[in-house]
Amino acid sequence: MSDSDFGTFGEASLGRAAAEAMEFVDPRGWGQPPQLFGLVPTALLAQSQPEWADMLDDGTELTVIEQEPLPGDPTGGSAELDHVLATTTWPDEVVGCALVQEILVLPPDAEAALDGALLASDGADDAARHVAHTHPDRRQARMCAAVLRDGQRITLLQLRPLDEDENPFAQEDVLRADELSPGLVQALQATLDRED
Repeated sequence: MSDSDFGTFGEASLGRAAAEAMEFVDPRGWGQPPQLFGLVPTALLAQSQPEWADMLDDGTELTVIEQEPLPGDPTGGSAELDHVLATTTWPDEVVGCALVQEILVLPPDAEAALDGALLASDGADDAARHVAHTHPDRRQARMCAAVLRDGQRITLLQLRPLDEDENPFAQEDVLRADELSPGLVQALQATLDRED
């Protein structure tokens, strides 16, 4: 059976799966390495793994399947993550994937400092990272980019609470940010397009 036998999945289903992936990593706290998830039709899992019936959420069309933790420092470079995504493939049953990653978010006025650092340095990534890590108004955030084989995509962003006593995962704090990381979205899409 192909994934098309289990229907097509709309933006709302993909958004719920992305939010679920973010919620999944939240109890581990901040400072986590990137986490990759496969997205599998819940109906397919219910059919192929009947012993999982009690664990599957009937109300969701896509089930988020955690993969092995990815290597790398959450505040470091992306070379290891790039390598993992460049070599990842999925079986046909996986109709999509999602990646949750911590990032730094800067205010709009930080753009001039970033541009200056990039122009003045041969190591553009290192220079940009230094500016981001030393900017006084930086905010830590968690981002989830999720894609489906049919090309649908969504990116969600959650800023780290300034007050650590705040609810660690409040749905209303999750923002849609599809323009945030187009390169990451393309890399995720490529994992689905690549032959197993």
